[in-house]
Amino acid sequence: MESGAELELTVILPARNEQVSLPGCLASLLVQSEPGFALGVQWELIVVDDDSADATGDIAAEAAASSAGVRVMQAPPLDLSSRGGFTGKTNACWAAAQASRGKWLLFTDADTVHEAGDLSRSIREAEKHKALLLSYSPRQIVTGFWQRAVMPLIFSELASVYPPKQVNDPGRRLAAANGQFLLVERDAYFSVGGHRAVGKNVLEDVALAHNIKRGPRVIRFRYAPDAVSTRMYRTTAEMIEGWTKNLALLLPRPLLLAAMRLLQLLLSVGLPVLALGLPWLVTWQRAAIMVVWVRTLWGYYSRVARSNFPAADVAVSVVGIPLFAYLLVRSFIHHRINKSVVWKGRSYNTAG
Repeated sequence: MESGAELELTVILPARNEQVSLPGCLASLLVQSEPGFALGVQWELIVVDDDSADATGDIAAEAAASSAGVRVMQAPPLDLSSRGGFTGKTNACWAAAQASRGKWLLFTDADTVHEAGDLSRSIREAEKHKALLLSYSPRQIVTGFWQRAVMPLIFSELASVYPPKQVNDPGRRLAAANGQFLLVERDAYFSVGGHRAVGKNVLEDVALAHNIKRGPRVIRFRYAPDAVSTRMYRTTAEMIEGWTKNLALLLPRPLLLAAMRLLQLLLSVGLPVLALGLPWLVTWQRAAIMVVWVRTLWGYYSRVARSNFPAADVAVSVVGIPLFAYLLVRSFIHHRINKSVVWKGRSYNTAG
């Protein structure tokens, strides 16, 4: 399976109930000019319909009918018992990888939109840096107040835990990847067992990056608004379910982090109230409290600015701290106590 690649690239797009997002994603992929379907056999696109109950399969079939380079697969039956070896996504990705013909495999999600030429540029970038796995963190498209307030908090923590400079350093063990855009060289992928080896892992992208880097092989990870964007969630309920699935796995010591962010919120609100509301304080005491307040805000906003979100979203993120703390606690309870998470209508056992 490692050898015999006929094409430069295979794009693998798993999709489950993605009738809203899939058309935009497919359109952005099908207009790629280099490499492109117009050039014949350079690349292919495999859409894997993961037992969708909506029009996802019909949308994929229509794309396949109008573009010779598009294929549609049905994901193999999924065993959700404790004996099951896959999640829905890893099952779909592994099935398509086995059917692929590309030297490079790009795994991308249906909620992404690709900039013109990003497929060929990503391959050149990987080759330039001698990376056998290249992953992009997309520009995040958010809607509604709570997404604008909470998403910068989450992505600032991710930027702190997974700094790209350390991820990209072959001398460090830290590895990270984003499954929304994950490009991997074919032989390297199959040599570590691909998605089969991380089949039960809810955080399959990071697990695959760890396997590749342990090779040892070079991996590369960066924020890439120039290449791809994504709208991860369309409602607050979707956001809560999605981050419940991931946060306790992505961020170490989630309960401590929740407590620290709540303390920052308390200090941000309470210190000026304290300074201005206690009549017996003398001037230097009020000034000292305000200095602590300014330092607290500076530390908070300096951290959240790493999220790569617009300044307005960073500014309102302090209001999102209680919901962020709730998500951390909720994710911890689901993973460490309940031993199960729900995603896209399926329940996954996370024990072990």
